Amino acid sequence: MTRSELIEKIAAKMPNLTLKDIESIVSVVFEKLTNALANGDRVEIRGFGAFSIRTRNPRIAINPKNKTMVEVPSKNIVHFKTGKELHSRLNA
Repeated sequence: MTRSELIEKIAAKMPNLTLKDIESIVSVVFEKLTNALANGDRVEIRGFGAFSIRTRNPRIAINPKNKTMVEVPSKNIVHFKTGKELHSRLNA
C-alpha cells in the first residue's frame, strides 16, 4: 500500500474529512514516527508491531563488479517486530 492509497482508504471511511486534512494527518504521523526513530526511540503501535533501531557492525565486503574488498562502515537500520494481533492474522 502506498501513501496515496492509504489516504484514499481513510477518505472512503471518513467522508466528513477533506483530502487536505487527511494528507496532513498522515504526514504528521509519519513525521513523528520518523523523528522518534531518528532520536533512537522505540515506536510501538499496539496490535500492529514495534519499530526500533539496530546497529549493524562494520564489515569487509566484496565489490561484485571488480571483486575488490570494500570496507562497509557501521550503520543504523530500522527493525520491525510484528505485534501479536498482526502475527496471528498473517498466520491464520
